[in-house]
Amino acid sequence: MATRKKNDAPPAKDAQPFADLMQQMAHLPQISPAALVELQTDYLRQATALWNASLGQGEAPAATDRRFAAPEWRSNPAAHFMSQLYLLNGRTLGRMAEQVEADDKTKARIKFAVQQFVDAASPSNFLALNPEAQKLALDSHGETLARGLQQLWGDVQRGHVSQTDESAFEVGKNVATTAGSVVFENDLFQLIEYAPLTPQVHARPFLLVPPCINKFYILDLQPENSLIRYAVEQGHRTFVVSWRNPDDSLGHKTWDDYVEDGVMAAIDVVQNITGAEQINALGFCVGGTILSNALAVLAARGDEPVASATFLTTLIDFTDTGILDVFIDENFVKFREMQMGKGGLMKGQDLASTFSFLRPNDLVWNYVVGNYLKGETPPPFDLLYWNSDSTNLPGPFYAWYLRNFYLENNLVQPGKLTVCGEKMDLANLTLPVYIYGSREDHIVPINAAYASTQVLPGKKRFVMGASGHIAGVINPPAKGKRSHWIRADGKLPATLDQWLEGATEYPGSWWTDWSGWLKGHAGKQVAAPKAYGKGARFKAIEPAPGRYVKQKA
Repeated sequence: MATRKKNDAPPAKDAQPFADLMQQMAHLPQISPAALVELQTDYLRQATALWNASLGQGEAPAATDRRFAAPEWRSNPAAHFMSQLYLLNGRTLGRMAEQVEADDKTKARIKFAVQQFVDAASPSNFLALNPEAQKLALDSHGETLARGLQQLWGDVQRGHVSQTDESAFEVGKNVATTAGSVVFENDLFQLIEYAPLTPQVHARPFLLVPPCINKFYILDLQPENSLIRYAVEQGHRTFVVSWRNPDDSLGHKTWDDYVEDGVMAAIDVVQNITGAEQINALGFCVGGTILSNALAVLAARGDEPVASATFLTTLIDFTDTGILDVFIDENFVKFREMQMGKGGLMKGQDLASTFSFLRPNDLVWNYVVGNYLKGETPPPFDLLYWNSDSTNLPGPFYAWYLRNFYLENNLVQPGKLTVCGEKMDLANLTLPVYIYGSREDHIVPINAAYASTQVLPGKKRFVMGASGHIAGVINPPAKGKRSHWIRADGKLPATLDQWLEGATEYPGSWWTDWSGWLKGHAGKQVAAPKAYGKGARFKAIEPAPGRYVKQKA
């Protein structure tokens, strides 16, 4: 056997795996040496100052993070030092993620992953490191820990972290209480008609299409914050789609089914019940995306049954999908297509967990600490009760939606997308539209909501509201909360920033502006109907809110 001398180079075949590894590492995201030195220097300076302050040789940092605001954190020197060191480490890791030399998507994924780790690692999340929770346990002789364990076990059985006292609410009893009746149902949805609250109603009826990813009663929580009740009070003959919570029997349903047997069927039923040639329609979030597809299919068939459309926090142009973009790439979509593209369910709990971890401190760890470490029962809050009432999605619907919208953005490419056998072309949607976006929306970024103004060709009105995806929308005028922005000249330049240059902020809800706009498309006043539905074909089936909305995931 030949031997290799000590100084001989290794054979090429032995060196190849190492060379391949080095080549792969060369393409990994890196931080420039100069930036790294600056970060290290700054970190050591702040860490030294923090250590000196803990020894009484400087002023201790103020407790500005609400996780460490309780006096127990400051009165315990070790806990205070630990919390401030944690915050310093978190800031430094965040700055390191910002300095990574990579493409935008890779950088966004690194920042997201780092933030998830930092939020989960907070000392406030652990009983052994949380002096506030420890004091509560001592003062209560362990009762807080016992309650916390009970609540933990209850949440394990429910399958999610409780964000509110769920026992305080019941659908149809103290949420979703606007009077009405189910007048039609099929495998996908029930159609609810609401009792008029005015002696006369507008001749053109009004149909609301909520997202199928959640339940419709976000639009009908309490009488004082119900958009549905508000529409009825404004004299609109109001209908809403209540999507069925899919079980295994609906695991084969597709996007086309939701468009044709969902929204298009609902439009047809409303026309048949009311006798109206045209109706007004509103789509919220994914409901708006489905509505836009239904309108495009109808336009391709030469039909225009909808006189005006309202799109609330709706993605039509998926160029900017915000933080959700970190999940979407070819491999992820292929995996979902293989997993459920031919059948099956996307579980509601999985979707709910994903959305909660987009804001983990507010929607996850805050409740872990309160519910389990402190033994607190979260207060009743209708919006968070709705948020926990998750829904499944049919696998084929979900996988097709991911590829054609989030990944490939096919809807805004004329003729690229085929829905219900028709080529989609948004240029055919010449109806007037009202487009609303929320300024702090993390699901439908405000730039993405505004982008609809550039792809829909009809007469448009754009309004921006304060707050986020839900709180910005559910903002009744009587509360006098928040504000909204309108551009008086009606111009819709290419970008949101350009639009904002000419926009004016107004206090309070955007609902009044929208109501005035919708009234202009609602037709004359006619006598309010005295009964639900129409004849034997569309008779009252059961009182609102119906059976479908009560089905659990």
